[in-house]
Amino acid sequence: MTGFRTLPVDGSDDPREVARVVRNLVDGKINSTGTVTLTASTTTTQVTDQRAGGDSVILLMPRTANAATAAATTYVSARAKQSFTLTHANNTQTDRTFGYAVLG
Repeated sequence: MTGFRTLPVDGSDDPREVARVVRNLVDGKINSTGTVTLTASTTTTQVTDQRAGGDSVILLMPRTANAATAAATTYVSARAKQSFTLTHANNTQTDRTFGYAVLG
């Protein structure tokens, strides 16, 4: 979440800063992505992300071969304010890494 510019809630007096943020949005830099590695030897992984909410849509993309194999049995089982839970198969692999996007 670092590295992306935001604007103050009450607006900005700097037109260049507003233009920079809008240009990043147009270029697809919407600051809604993250990375998670599934917890080994358990069936759930809790993800804390301040952008998540109870109505958010969470999109997953496997980033490793073991994550691609796990994708068929991995799903978002709960969403809450600033977190979501992934349910997945229980195994000892420690490299089941996914990229994710939080929308809404």
